[in-house]
Amino acid sequence: MERDVEQYFVNEAKKQGALALKFISPGNSGVPDRLVIRSDGGVEFVELKSSTGKLRPLQTKVIKLLEYYGQTVTVISSKKEVDRYWRLRREC
Repeated sequence: MERDVEQYFVNEAKKQGALALKFISPGNSGVPDRLVIRSDGGVEFVELKSSTGKLRPLQTKVIKLLEYYGQTVTVISSKKEVDRYWRLRREC
């Protein structure tokens, strides 16, 4: 379930010394679920999905807009992808 993946992501963020803030933007549907602020100063958005990983059309549009403005957006749909996300950030 998406809720399980999101909770796992938040717990792993804490282990990595990062903030994974719930991102809510009133009046702006389709925004990613989490704003991640890492201890190295990196900031990015994360959209957490169920195992299908299927984005709604509005979510795709918002992600493209954020990327147009130079932001990094990652879509994660499993605990395995959460582990990969944090492993890659440690390697940077």
